[in-house]
Amino acid sequence: MVRVSQWPLSRREIDGNIGARSFFDDVFDGDLGALRGPTEPTGLRGYVDVALLGGFPEVVLQGSARLRRVWLDSSIEQLLTRDAALVDTDRDPRRLRRYLRALAANTAGVVGHKTVYDAAGISHATAQAYDGLLDLLMVTEQLPAWAASRLDRLARTPKRYLTDPSLLVPLLNVDARAVLRDGDLLGRLIDTFVVAQLRPEAAVADVPASLAHLRTQNGRQEIDLVAERADGRLVAMEIKAAAAVNVADARYLAWLRDRRGDDFVAGIVFHTGPHGYRLAERIWALPIAAIWSRSSG
Repeated sequence: MVRVSQWPLSRREIDGNIGARSFFDDVFDGDLGALRGPTEPTGLRGYVDVALLGGFPEVVLQGSARLRRVWLDSSIEQLLTRDAALVDTDRDPRRLRRYLRALAANTAGVVGHKTVYDAAGISHATAQAYDGLLDLLMVTEQLPAWAASRLDRLARTPKRYLTDPSLLVPLLNVDARAVLRDGDLLGRLIDTFVVAQLRPEAAVADVPASLAHLRTQNGRQEIDLVAERADGRLVAMEIKAAAAVNVADARYLAWLRDRRGDDFVAGIVFHTGPHGYRLAERIWALPIAAIWSRSSG
């Protein structure tokens, strides 16, 4: 018996492009030229719209924006009052809601645990229990810190994510306009959305890759994602909400490339613009949609 995690739908599944190779198979094989375009959606607002749409089939297939919101609100209510109780009866739905909202406000962040549970007004012990419950229900995920014997002084704090960015809508009561007015929330939404696309790509790759984030203890170097195969080869990725990026946005990728040598297959800076281009040796800028808009076979 094999246990398979069932995540929300990815954009590649929604588009029906399930015959294409995994994004990570292409990247680890060095076929970055095939990932430069064509791309959809168009522009930052287009990415915000598809991110808030998320990957729950009931939402994706619903044509009415009002009914999509009703379903999301109802889904959160059922999660907190019924689903959680089926797993653990000794949980207060009101406190659990406050904690989940605090996690939503900090999605895609490396934030101290105390900061989150203090914001929710709960104890450390209760927060730990809620973490296990929400991870088990696959509402949240803790992306581990990347560990490498060749790099000293790496932080070990996990990066916390909502598993689907559409959950920000009912939890924080936001829409696309509200997100675009809030630079911090915009960055968190785009980061959460990209990770939701890459998570299944890593799982279905011919050679699976583990995902982690990298942050040095002094905070001077941070990389949003590191995908590593069992042979030690890795792909490092940064996620930007900007429509154009430059070499400065890839400086930490270059730092890691210079320290890992031949194990560093590629660095990628994801952005919301329409084109892919080379930034430096083994480092590329790619539109986010390159993750899913590729030819089959």
